[in-house]
Amino acid sequence: MLRIILLQLVTMVVAAGVAGLLGGATALWSALLGGICCVVPNGLFALRLFTSTRKPGGADPMTFLFGEFIKIATTLALMGAVVWLYRDVNWLAFILAFIVVLKSYFILLFRHRP
Repeated sequence: MLRIILLQLVTMVVAAGVAGLLGGATALWSALLGGICCVVPNGLFALRLFTSTRKPGGADPMTFLFGEFIKIATTLALMGAVVWLYRDVNWLAFILAFIVVLKSYFILLFRHRP
């Protein structure tokens, strides 16, 4: 789980860098904020699953379901906060960075294990 979150952080920084090179400072900040809207909820979800697996009996399906609900609610709340607080959002950079970070775990699927 930690590898996925670290990969998402690296992907967020790369996406923000590319957006900054192509669209300037506003695109850079928008891409960073879009990435944060994905990384923070996923990190909280991973932390919740990790702590629930350490309990006696392990994680149950309700823990996963409740964690997923909280992840979606946190994502929507962060996106709403970005829209409300940052008026200069570059929507293309924001949405593309969010999608790229969200789907970055596919990179781990193609990783060769010995």
